[in-house]
Amino acid sequence: MTAASHDLPCLNLEPPKMLKLSPLLRALQDRGPIHRVRTPAGDEAWLVTRHAELKQLLHDERIGRTHPDPPSAAQYVRSPFLDLLISDADAESGRRQHAETRRLLTPLFSARRVLEMQPKVEEAADTLLDAFIAQGPPGDLHGELTVPFALTVLCEVIGVPPQRRAELTTLLAGIAKLDDREGAVRAQDDLFGYVAGLVEHKRAEPGPDIISRLNDGELTEDRVAHLAMGLLFAGLDSVASIMDNGVVLLAAHPDQRAAALADPDVMARAVEEVLRTARAGGSVLPPRYASEDMEFGGVTIRAGDLVLFDLGLPNFDERAFTGPEEFDAARTPNPHLTFGHGIWHCIGAPLARLELRTMFTKLFTRLPELRPELPVEQLRLKEGQLSGGFAELRVVW
Repeated sequence: MTAASHDLPCLNLEPPKMLKLSPLLRALQDRGPIHRVRTPAGDEAWLVTRHAELKQLLHDERIGRTHPDPPSAAQYVRSPFLDLLISDADAESGRRQHAETRRLLTPLFSARRVLEMQPKVEEAADTLLDAFIAQGPPGDLHGELTVPFALTVLCEVIGVPPQRRAELTTLLAGIAKLDDREGAVRAQDDLFGYVAGLVEHKRAEPGPDIISRLNDGELTEDRVAHLAMGLLFAGLDSVASIMDNGVVLLAAHPDQRAAALADPDVMARAVEEVLRTARAGGSVLPPRYASEDMEFGGVTIRAGDLVLFDLGLPNFDERAFTGPEEFDAARTPNPHLTFGHGIWHCIGAPLARLELRTMFTKLFTRLPELRPELPVEQLRLKEGQLSGGFAELRVVW
């Protein structure tokens, strides 16, 4: 049983408050595990609100990225880049392709490979911190440290040479535009051409990077380019945004910060808490659809329905976490779903954890008094972008 179409709760693109669900999301979560809602694009969808139910659906192969008619598929927001992520393949073919993609990429982000990357990750952090500190306060942590750091690590891993990295940030920002569809399409075409050029170059001159490892002849160059595009988009803004939030939270909790700096095990738990609290709702991309009619949580989800997996929302579920709107760097266990779960678990999670742990440790060791220049509620947030977070994060020390 669903609400009448005109009575549906309307989701919006207003940035969430730090550590606090919006009144609408809290009310929906309290009311039940799944609700019919209207998206910011004006389409109808199902929003999964609770931890246990979302974790269950993250294992359910009946939810995927295929749709029988992608141009008519409901969307959370309108974006040419998101259109690329919806396949018109049948559900079984979609499941096979998803499994194959994970088979190819997961070994490239294994714990062993990430451990091998640690020296380069630490070197990148030290180099950027040297420059950031040398220019003196105030500094824009987002634009001058966290984004360049995430970009440097990502480019090293994927195989983007240093001389080609400057334009990448602009291209990735371009495809994320929500208020300029034509500009987003141009940026998407430009980014594909950019990555396709790298793929061609790496086929002739391979190195110890992801593009080279995928370029072994098993995949077409276009397929390698599309995989690399997805990794670049997923691995830049999301990591930088979580890093920004973590710095703000650790700066606001000096006792917890000191405990984390004094003990690597506590720092590891602090990173998990930063991940849990990264976004209080609104993390609903990419789009996913039911491949068949299914009963779930007391409702009937029809084939083709958009099902929103908001990976931030269940992290604030009082049924799964004690005091979910409190930052607790020692929280354990911490079964957050920021990286998804099951067949939708983020393959880059080990690398993201290494980046966060490295930056928090080095930044606050060298600048123990670092803090935002303005109160959190006055910090400028991104608008009109697929990715959320701070547009600028000016800090002093």
